[in-house]
Amino acid sequence: MPEPVSTTLGICWLGYAALNAYAQGGTAVSAEAQTVREVASSVVELADRSQALFGEKAFSISRLIALAQQCGQPGWDGTDAEPVSTLAVMTAEAFLRALPDDCPMPELAADPDGALSLDWIGSKSRIFSLSIGPTNRLAYAWVDGADRGHAVARFDGQQIPPRVLDGVQSIIPYADSSFRAA
Repeated sequence: MPEPVSTTLGICWLGYAALNAYAQGGTAVSAEAQTVREVASSVVELADRSQALFGEKAFSISRLIALAQQCGQPGWDGTDAEPVSTLAVMTAEAFLRALPDDCPMPELAADPDGALSLDWIGSKSRIFSLSIGPTNRLAYAWVDGADRGHAVARFDGQQIPPRVLDGVQSIIPYADSSFRAA
């Protein structure tokens, strides 16, 4: 018989991104695995509703959905822009959910090719930009003073590629931003 689990302990101990991965459907068939998935789903659902635990991410996901609706029709930019890809929106939402709790949320924008742009801007000479399209490939580029570059990483839908997190960290340090406004 399952034992009661503290939702606060679950979120703090596992971390939201890890718990969210457990909540996703999987291939496990045992009754115990199904119970773990159901409990994890319940905890994630409660956390999603909590302003203190999920406020910044919930706000970013709301902005993402509003952006997708605004740019969901062909020609949304007044010329020949493609509508934002539904797969890109789903991938971007999974990406936002997978970001570490202490990572600042990016600025969001739609690209004319149907992709989404997530940008972390430290200053006019310190920018990390990520493009999310309909595949699991994340194209990213950065400018850090005279240092600049670009690359591609794969996103499995649950864990942010370390190269991407390192890139964001180099532009906007976030190790000490563990407190959130309620």
